[in-house]
Amino acid sequence: MDFELTRSQKEIQKAARDFAKGEFDKELALKMAKNHEFPKKIWKKAADYGFIGVHFPEKYSGQELGVLENILIAEAFCAQDSTIGSAVILSGFASECLLRFASEEIKAQFLPQVAEGKVLSCGAFTEANHGSDITMMDTTAQEDADEWVINGVKIFITNGGHPLTGFYSVLCQTDAEVKPSHRGQSLILVEADRQGVSTTDVGDKMGIHSMATAEVVFKDVRVPKTNLIGKQGRGFYQVLEFFDESRILVAAQALGTAQGAFDRALAYTKGREQFGKKIAQFQVNQHKLADMATKIELARLITYKAAWNYDQGRMDAKLTSMAKMYAARTAVEVADEAIQLLGGYGYMAEYEVERFYRDAKITEIYEGTKEIQKNTIASILIGKLK
Repeated sequence: MDFELTRSQKEIQKAARDFAKGEFDKELALKMAKNHEFPKKIWKKAADYGFIGVHFPEKYSGQELGVLENILIAEAFCAQDSTIGSAVILSGFASECLLRFASEEIKAQFLPQVAEGKVLSCGAFTEANHGSDITMMDTTAQEDADEWVINGVKIFITNGGHPLTGFYSVLCQTDAEVKPSHRGQSLILVEADRQGVSTTDVGDKMGIHSMATAEVVFKDVRVPKTNLIGKQGRGFYQVLEFFDESRILVAAQALGTAQGAFDRALAYTKGREQFGKKIAQFQVNQHKLADMATKIELARLITYKAAWNYDQGRMDAKLTSMAKMYAARTAVEVADEAIQLLGGYGYMAEYEVERFYRDAKITEIYEGTKEIQKNTIASILIGKLK
């Protein structure tokens, strides 16, 4: 058993940390979060440096690397700044649906645009009536000659409606008769500028203020039949496979957010004096820091293991759900404790930890709530009962 990163992975990790340290300015982050502004220049520079789509093949402008390398970048970016980091690492959200399942023509057309920082991508799965339950879809896609005609509404779509958004991977009901209904679902690519696509921002959010989140409406949207991603009737299963990968990325986002909050709390306690000594010298605070560091290390171990397993071709939904659930809970708890350690200053935007806390909470919600992760873990543990 070898718990060491390779030399190449350590170099990628260092490069990501150096890039984030040099580009993720604190004042800029506060301004962007306040104005709900996407970090366009930083995103494009990250793409120029090869940090976007590192797990894509070289022919699609990627680095031919794995999920582990991708999450090392995500962790480093979010540790430096949870708001900018999240926006940059999720700029290509759901592009893996194309990478894993789409035709060569679709991959060649769209994946380089993601990796080169030309477009944002979106996964349009969630619906207001069903939430995390994607076994049922109200959005339909009907065949009409050589086209799909799509109608429906998706909610809480990351990157949705942004001027830079290039396309949506839309989960649709293509067969209304089949039982159970999820066997009649398909994934279809819809370009953002197609006639009949309209978006509305969901409004002010608790955190992740530099990422767009939208309601997306598809009204008689026509796309070629060749925009089908993978096989017809396999959309539900393809999305589940995508979640097995994307939950590792969200776990890394949470891990980096936890690390960033911890780093700020540690620095503060080592510098702040009360009653004649540094507050890091008080045993109660030492115990808090010890607990925080332990949780982060455990989250890192399970997140790295999930990524490594995926790169070895081992699809383990139980492990990815565990990683996502535990890392997300760690991010929330560590950021909360960081605020407590800073006291009144922790509540102030200037000290950042309150923003890290707000950015942490979403990791317990999107890509399946913590309750959904527990359902997945338990169903695999228990198996089929006679």
